[in-house]
Amino acid sequence: MITPAKRHMMRVKAAQEAALAADSQVRPDASQYELMLAKLYEDKRRLKGIESMKTRADMKREMLPDYDPYITGVLESDAGVQDDVLTTIMLWCIDAGEYSQALALAEYAMHHNLTMADSFSRSLHCLLAEQFAEAVLISNDAVPESVLRQVGDMTFGRDMPDQVKAKLHKAIGTVLSESDPAEAIEQLKAALSLDDKSGVKTKITQLEKQLKQNKSGSESEQA
Repeated sequence: MITPAKRHMMRVKAAQEAALAADSQVRPDASQYELMLAKLYEDKRRLKGIESMKTRADMKREMLPDYDPYITGVLESDAGVQDDVLTTIMLWCIDAGEYSQALALAEYAMHHNLTMADSFSRSLHCLLAEQFAEAVLISNDAVPESVLRQVGDMTFGRDMPDQVKAKLHKAIGTVLSESDPAEAIEQLKAALSLDDKSGVKTKITQLEKQLKQNKSGSESEQA
């Protein structure tokens, strides 16, 4: 358990070190950063032995508060120095359902053109789009419409594989299918235009049939 005093010290040291590193892009005294990297390595080692994705997500949710003081310090410094801890925690926040925190870290990382650690083969914005899409399409998480729209605004203009963009369009369309079927169709059609194997044709047909029925019912009532 991290005491309030230690949390405060971690935040302050993280901010100081990030600010110093920004001057030369080299960390002159990266003790706090190194401590967080070491912790991250150990936590990853623990997660690696777990096969259940739900259990892994639950464990990440429990681990995240230990990183909060450090992450807060880095964000407060706004130095923009490369930080593999921050970018990894961004993805963990998505897995743990901490979507607002994930977006805050993503905004910082993309504003400062941070990259993912070498262990990741894809770009930060690509992973951001894919992880949020999979939270909806694979994990069936209740990701808010506003969050998905923000992810789209942040990533659609960036270069990434068409299949990943299609996956995010599909996720947005899936979330909108009940509240706004007309826009859902547009999102699903965008997914289909990018990837003809995106698996949205049946859903498009269903929604178009639904809209047609709703329109006919409305016209009948008016008559």
